[in-house]
Amino acid sequence: MALDQSFTGRVYPPTSTYEVSREKIREFADALGDTNPLYRDTEAAKAAGHPDVIAPPTFLTIINLASINAIVTDPELGLDYSRMVHGDQRFTYARPVHAGDILSLTTHIDKIMTRAGNDFINLRAEISGADGGPIATTYAQLVVRGEGA
Repeated sequence: MALDQSFTGRVYPPTSTYEVSREKIREFADALGDTNPLYRDTEAAKAAGHPDVIAPPTFLTIINLASINAIVTDPELGLDYSRMVHGDQRFTYARPVHAGDILSLTTHIDKIMTRAGNDFINLRAEISGADGGPIATTYAQLVVRGEGA
């Protein structure tokens, strides 16, 4: 079943916030095997000009994944999750994420297209802080393999 292309342009507003903690940053850095002191040592982060420890660049995957799942599990979209693969992921930052940030995420379906029998869905999430200021934008492309693929 092809994806419903009328979903292009839909916007999913924030449904909750996520408070970034030092512990979650440390756990994420541990999972990556990254020993960068900016992710662990408050004094090192402050010496580098940050208000607190900062998160690794891919940390936002934690909150981004939840928003992606909310979209792809919408039965009206017509996405067969068992046929989906992750095609692309990238991040652009206005500033680093740091401990103490309270993040909210607004997700957009930028484009749905079909090529060679496969559906592609391009998603964008605008992530802002408690003050509403921009922190980062994440981009993801999901590919839903066609029946014959």
